[in-house]
Amino acid sequence: METISGSLAARRVFSLLISLLAGWAAASAGQQQRPPAVPLIAHDPYFSVWSMADKLTDQNTRHWTGRQQPIFGLARIDGKSWRFMGDDPREVPPMEQTSLAVTPTHTIYEFQASGVSLQVTFFTAAFPQNLDILSRPVTYLTVTAKGEGAHDLSVLIDVDPVIAVDSPDEAVTWGRSRAEGLTVLNVGSRDQRALNRPGDDLRIDWGYFHLGAPDTEGAEFALSADAIERFQKAGSLPPSDQMDMPRMPRDGAADLAVELPFGKLTAQPISRHVLLAYTEEFAIEYLGRKLRPYWQRNGLSVEQMLAEAENQLPALDRRGVALDQELTADLEKTGGKAYAQLAVLAYRQTLAAHGLAADVDGTPLLFPKENFSNGCISTVDVLYPSGPFFLFFNPVLLEAQLKPVLEYAALPRWKWPFAPHDLGTYPLADGQVYGGGERTEEDQMPVEESGNLLILAAQMERELGNFDFARTYWKQFTQWAEYLKQEGLDPSNQLSTDDFAGHLAHNANLSIKAIEALDAYAILARGVGNSDLAEQYARLAAEMAGKWQLMAIDGDHYKLAFDKPGTWSQKYNLVWDRVMDLNLFPAKVGQTELAFYLEHMNRFGLPLDNRADYTKLDWSIWTSTLAEPGQAAEVEASNQILDRTWHWINEGPSRVPLTDWYDTKTGKQIGFQARSVVGGVYIKALADKGLAEKWRNRTEP
Repeated sequence: METISGSLAARRVFSLLISLLAGWAAASAGQQQRPPAVPLIAHDPYFSVWSMADKLTDQNTRHWTGRQQPIFGLARIDGKSWRFMGDDPREVPPMEQTSLAVTPTHTIYEFQASGVSLQVTFFTAAFPQNLDILSRPVTYLTVTAKGEGAHDLSVLIDVDPVIAVDSPDEAVTWGRSRAEGLTVLNVGSRDQRALNRPGDDLRIDWGYFHLGAPDTEGAEFALSADAIERFQKAGSLPPSDQMDMPRMPRDGAADLAVELPFGKLTAQPISRHVLLAYTEEFAIEYLGRKLRPYWQRNGLSVEQMLAEAENQLPALDRRGVALDQELTADLEKTGGKAYAQLAVLAYRQTLAAHGLAADVDGTPLLFPKENFSNGCISTVDVLYPSGPFFLFFNPVLLEAQLKPVLEYAALPRWKWPFAPHDLGTYPLADGQVYGGGERTEEDQMPVEESGNLLILAAQMERELGNFDFARTYWKQFTQWAEYLKQEGLDPSNQLSTDDFAGHLAHNANLSIKAIEALDAYAILARGVGNSDLAEQYARLAAEMAGKWQLMAIDGDHYKLAFDKPGTWSQKYNLVWDRVMDLNLFPAKVGQTELAFYLEHMNRFGLPLDNRADYTKLDWSIWTSTLAEPGQAAEVEASNQILDRTWHWINEGPSRVPLTDWYDTKTGKQIGFQARSVVGGVYIKALADKGLAEKWRNRTEP
């Protein structure tokens, strides 16, 4: 009797798992009709590849910025070539795409042609509670096939070398390597100038992209610009590697190609996979220090990391499937199918807008990039809207974002009595660049950022349960609370997080944030043992909330600005009164606002305020979360916001990774895309306290 080796047994279990996932995903795909863009690889602002079309064969794959980073997929069935990924070569017919499902950690396509069914799955082990796995820059691409009849199949995965540079006119070099159990093809820029410049619409041009396949797959490899043509015509790869380098991608630099043999198919699914990875020596510069990626903090080599990633795939995928099923079910239970689809689409995008690095002592530091806004790094009013995601899954990751900001604010160079806006432009976190920077108060966001940090820190500390962070940075928190005590109730003419709308004095929604932040400071004071100070600030916040109601009321709603009758705005900041159990504002405030919003909906959602038809995705979900269960008008307003947002996701014209700023009448993107702020949609899940506690304390299977 034949003995099945542990490796073979694991592969068979993995194939079965992939098939089961496909069935579950298909059953769950009823509401997931047509994402604006589909995440394929989603790790950080540089390693982030998407499909921005209805079908995987309609366009070449792209970086989140829209620049092409083609990964081609061809299937050769009984001697005839078909495309399943990319729109090149044009003369090769596309397979029929029969389904698409996006789960938190998987993207699953189904194709058919010539009696063969092909499933193409991208899996990223994006587990927020396991920082070692989360920081590992590997996505698995698995192809699973079965056939009606004994069809012969081989599959080509081919990656254009432009994936390793900012633009096709940068020279690259390439080569092949061995890791334990793996052959790995590599490509990277010739110049390798790490962290060479900051910017927004930029792609990485240091480090190396890796395409690996395990020895057990029987794969063939080639480094050649002719790989696709050779496979298409002859069903095989070029017999030799291209060696004339360096060369630019636009001038025929070598593609990285892997041929996966399937042999004769049967009704029993067969799976083959490759690893897609990107490694760089340094990830972030912080206050002049070059920081390594978190996964490399203890000196782990690239070959060791890739070998571990390969060996752990079956176990990681089981965990991913379990997370996908459990989280999707919980999201549907707390917010319905429309909400679940939105939150699932936001999951990998939220994480992929950050760079996870290690400080000199190994402490994790997480740096968000303000994608397609201005490219800022560690923007405080980006930390604020994305905060619910990290508070829901793992507050340690929020602490990793707040620490760099607080360390900077504690330096003598930051001389203002309010909190900073940012730490620089990604990937260089060397000091604020927005507005007045370190030079002037002009165009700062004093109330906004001070309030943001106090609210986030208080909720984070309550979840962590130790208040050590508050003790470390007590001077800064106290300074900002004192500032808000003087300036927060009736803010002067200044910017808020909605800076695209311009300066606004007497901003009622901004005032809410300041009031809640003062009560958040009371929570911090109580946590560090200063009960007298806590009582003082809690009383002050309650008094200010009473004054706010008198200043903001405007008949059947509350004003945009205290001095502007006849105006209105979403009071999304009010959500923390519920989430944090502050109870500063009576229920009638939320009830009044939601009833008013019902009369101002457009096709794709609720405008941000009376000044324009655009809205913000994150703030809309915060506003919907103000609804109290059992209150018919409030629940109806919440449902309307979610339903119209769902229609926008599936019908809107802008095909980009989720934008958070769009027109509620046309659905067109106004600006921003692929930003971490979409993590703010998890506010509804965070407001379900039992659910939030479950996920914070969840043990992965």
